[in-house]
Amino acid sequence: MDSSTEHVHSATSIADAEALAQRLSYATPETAPLVPGRRSFFKYRDLGVTTATDGRMRAQITLATGEMQQTGWHYHLCDSQFIYTLRGWVDLVFEDGRHIRVSAGESLLIPGGLRHNELAISPDLELLEVSIPAKMGTVACDPPTNFTSSF
Repeated sequence: MDSSTEHVHSATSIADAEALAQRLSYATPETAPLVPGRRSFFKYRDLGVTTATDGRMRAQITLATGEMQQTGWHYHLCDSQFIYTLRGWVDLVFEDGRHIRVSAGESLLIPGGLRHNELAISPDLELLEVSIPAKMGTVACDPPTNFTSSF
């Protein structure tokens, strides 16, 4: 590499670094606001990722409010929904008959379009939820045919 190429590369890197620095999103419990969400029995803390990624991804903390309602069968209009449980647990059932309890330290990726129902949560549930893209629609649907729950 000659010195003129190195100089151009440095100038490009500086411009790229400045653009990247503008997209840096840092959230703390004090700066991440509570925002409205899909369910009235949860509180949602926005981590600033939606703005930083121009809507390509959303990250939030979902917190139990002390009450729980089953969500009913539904699916999401998104590429994927990822959860990582920080505290407590959530029980889910899926259209293929699987029942999964996602406890603290465990994660779950739910592909967009996969029908599921949240059955129960612990009173102290706290989880990180990420969706791609940020805007994630929720569509209520009927339970799968021939579905029996033994959870």
